[in-house]
Amino acid sequence: MSAQLAAYSTSTGEAFQFWVLGTVAVIGALCTVFMKRAVHSALCLAGTMIILAVFYLANGAYFLGVVQIVVYTGAIMMLFLFVVMLVGVTAADSLKETIKGQRWLALMCGLGFGVLLFAGIGNASLNEFNGLAQANAGGNVEGLAALIFTKYVFAFEITGALLITAAVGAMVLTHRERTERAKTQRELSEERVREGKHLPPLPAPGVYARHNAVDIAGLLPDGTPSDLTVSKTLRERGQIRDVSQEALNDLRALEQRAEERLERTAVESANRKRAEEASK
Repeated sequence: MSAQLAAYSTSTGEAFQFWVLGTVAVIGALCTVFMKRAVHSALCLAGTMIILAVFYLANGAYFLGVVQIVVYTGAIMMLFLFVVMLVGVTAADSLKETIKGQRWLALMCGLGFGVLLFAGIGNASLNEFNGLAQANAGGNVEGLAALIFTKYVFAFEITGALLITAAVGAMVLTHRERTERAKTQRELSEERVREGKHLPPLPAPGVYARHNAVDIAGLLPDGTPSDLTVSKTLRERGQIRDVSQEALNDLRALEQRAEERLERTAVESANRKRAEEASK
């Protein structure tokens, strides 16, 4: 009787772990949705997945916990991070609605998922369940396999088919076949001449601004910043530091010091000549 009561009761440590890690998981999930940068969203999602793995391990589902960390967090999420860092997804890309009505569809799907989530929580709270001891009587892996390949085999196969379809669809969407011949270097240079583009090599970043950082625009001889000195990607991300005024102030101070030095030199030379004439 005590074992049955223990299965339905929650200890202080379990409650503390649930509320602390559950709060962090919810915050990570919200940050995944509301973060402006895709890299930060992926990192928040990875943290949420790790907390889910801790929940699995705390509930005795050791196989699911290890799979959650190794497969989802360690492999899939790291793949997401590498793709995001290589492609360079910015916040402006997410604002472009390529499919009409996709935001309303996403909102409806989110509401439907919320309804299912609350229905599942309510069902688990009102009805009785067998407990982990009976489900894992022959081991966690054996109990999980029995449920997947007997009671939930149809849902498992449908999920596998959807994942394979998603992988194939991603490959088809990202694959790009060249339909025209690549232009040679001579053709590209002639095209630049006809269009009146910048013909000589691009200036290095920050040369006239007395900086050599890639996120600082260089200054032309007249003191105006040159957009050609910084990367277009950094400009669209808003990661360019504007130090043109600071550089102009430094140049003015340098010119003023040079003029003062020249004036002192001229006065000293004039005094020296007068002293030589007086000595003669």
